[in-house]
Amino acid sequence: MQSLIDHARVFHRWIASRSERREEFARLAAGQQPQALFITCSDSRVVPALIMSARPGELFELRTAGNMVPPLSEHPSGEAATIEYAIEVLGVMDVVVCGHSHCGAIAALTGGVDLTATPALVNWLAHAAPPDITATGASAFTRAVQHNVLVQLERLATYPCVQRRMPAGPASHIRLHGWYYEVDSGAVFAHQPEARAFLPL
Repeated sequence: MQSLIDHARVFHRWIASRSERREEFARLAAGQQPQALFITCSDSRVVPALIMSARPGELFELRTAGNMVPPLSEHPSGEAATIEYAIEVLGVMDVVVCGHSHCGAIAALTGGVDLTATPALVNWLAHAAPPDITATGASAFTRAVQHNVLVQLERLATYPCVQRRMPAGPASHIRLHGWYYEVDSGAVFAHQPEARAFLPL
């Protein structure tokens, strides 16, 4: 933690040291216009801005365990509020749901993790796609993660703010993307509906 604190202490000096940095952060203070809403796992190994070389202000991020999109309910969640704000207020037109290799949430669902001490997590994982517990091996795990991405995309499409911007809706079209990120290689795969597969981006 101390190294993180040390960097935070001098971050303002890094901004102040170059005029273009000062100008960039001054523009950010005036408002944000992110290019995409990026919904991904809370896993510390998944860093959207690093993967996409995004500058501050370019990505609006929602991090949840297992990159879950919870169902809408009469008691809106913070996740639902974040999605609604990104689309309705910020006008984001691209939404990415990104799963990843070595995902602890999917490992827990496939029986690889003891969740006795985490009842809140157990309840949260009910939002995931049920894995095929008869399947084994790395390829089966990858398929489970990718299937979960597609289930979350389907749930996202039920949100009114998204439905209003689907191709049949009256507003500008929104584009939904399903991605899979390999932690060990850095490779990114995008779901291609016509191929019914995740292919290299």
